[in-house]
Amino acid sequence: MPTRLLLILALLLPACSREPAPAVPEGTLRVVATTAMIADPTRHIAGDRASVTSLMGEGVDPHLFRPARSDMTALLAADLVLANGHYLEGRMDDAFRRLADRGTPVVRVAEAVDQSILLDDPDEPDQLDPHLWMDPLAWLEVTNAIAEALADLDPDHADTYRANAGAYQQHLRALHAWADAAVATIPESQRVLVTAHDAFNYFADRYHIEVHAIQGLSTESEAGVRDIERLVTLLVDRRIPAVFTETSVSDRNIRALIAGAQARGHDVALGGSLYSDAMGPADTKEGTYLGMIEHNVRTIVEALGGNAPPFEHRPESP
Repeated sequence: MPTRLLLILALLLPACSREPAPAVPEGTLRVVATTAMIADPTRHIAGDRASVTSLMGEGVDPHLFRPARSDMTALLAADLVLANGHYLEGRMDDAFRRLADRGTPVVRVAEAVDQSILLDDPDEPDQLDPHLWMDPLAWLEVTNAIAEALADLDPDHADTYRANAGAYQQHLRALHAWADAAVATIPESQRVLVTAHDAFNYFADRYHIEVHAIQGLSTESEAGVRDIERLVTLLVDRRIPAVFTETSVSDRNIRALIAGAQARGHDVALGGSLYSDAMGPADTKEGTYLGMIEHNVRTIVEALGGNAPPFEHRPESP
């Protein structure tokens, strides 16, 4: 790579002491995904044909993420970069353009699906909501985009990638059916989800649950006093039993809601913490896409008065 381009990339990125990307066997594809929600199904689809790295781990907010130098090292070494798109990783756009200019395929998987399944950003009429992974059936479409990106890169194994995607999609369909049945157990008057930021619109649209958030789609938006007061009134007037924090967003505003409702005579429980823009720790159930969604559904359903049965439909670890 030209020295000048490396210098430009380095200047874009803060210093960081993260470990460099591990070595991989010769002939193995290097795939870098921006988020764990993309990386996890990619591992199932790629199988032993690829080494898949996620740039953003537990608790990392993709709206605010800037890649460190070690992240850029992994990106520059990648055979394929998988991003979400629709401005989720807005601070990485310059890096993506430079990677594409040097010939590295950068596939924005949420932009590769049929646009009819995407929701509008209510605050930005010319933009779309990037939080597609909150709907397992919408994320199923993304797994097709992942399989096709791998097939384009490695056409000799295209059938394997498509077959692996088909097998993984059976688990996504089972997850959807389980979630649909679980949410239906919430008393209808209590199917109201109040969260820190607007990441759950796809979930709400799929499972017919009302959703309200303090902040907009991006965590860079600021919550004002009027936003807090509006939601406190909603909680009190409709006797909503619980609100939810998110693992990648500060809980300050949610706790302000609880205090505001209590001051007006309505006790609101903290229903639990949801995974919104990041999954759980690696090597845990919540560190998988299926486990992340299961955790969210179970937490929401039980806090709002419903009952979520066990979910047992899981693929083997890739």
